[in-house]
Amino acid sequence: MAAATTKRPKFDNFAEPMEQLGGVPLERILMQPPPGTATEKDVLAAERLPRKRLCEPVDGVLVEKAIGIRESMLAAFWVHRIHDFLGENPRDIVLGADGMIRTFPGQVCIPDVRLISWERLPGDEVPNQGISRIVPNLAVEVLSPSNTKAEMARKLCDYFAAGVELAWVIDPKTQSAKSYTSPDKFVPIGKAGGLDGGSVLPGFRLPLKQLFASLRRPRGC
Repeated sequence: MAAATTKRPKFDNFAEPMEQLGGVPLERILMQPPPGTATEKDVLAAERLPRKRLCEPVDGVLVEKAIGIRESMLAAFWVHRIHDFLGENPRDIVLGADGMIRTFPGQVCIPDVRLISWERLPGDEVPNQGISRIVPNLAVEVLSPSNTKAEMARKLCDYFAAGVELAWVIDPKTQSAKSYTSPDKFVPIGKAGGLDGGSVLPGFRLPLKQLFASLRRPRGC
């Protein structure tokens, strides 16, 4: 996995950090601690607030993760299906959005779903860490209305630079997806298609119709 350090940039005006953050809506940018000073301790403190806030620090700025009930439901469906698959193929573990990962010093990402091979886990045991240093093999992001293209492009660059091998970006609005093997190389998946685990999760495939059907009440219930 990549070992890298990041140097926090100095900005001349507020437009520059906004561009660095990918143009995310202002309501997702926390003012406490002051932008540019946030640390991993602040990330964990925000999670413990009465109104739990999942935040990703970007260049010392806390950016609240965009997630709603539909995105949470789709992520839970992914976790459930992958967990069932791993019951017969126990080569990996699957985690939801509460699991934070440190991509680089001072940079924390929160995939909606992540898959980690046992080979990446030291001592063949899940570590007890608030923010994990274990980079996943697969990262899944379910788009929310406030996610921007620039924000997702930045996250994909961070993921692959840190050692992620495969990333799935799910778009509930169009009921489609993209399967990335690098920040700028992807396969588009339409409504009638499905996502394939490839060499990262051999044998796993899920049609998008099944995924998005989970948002509707089953017939007869």
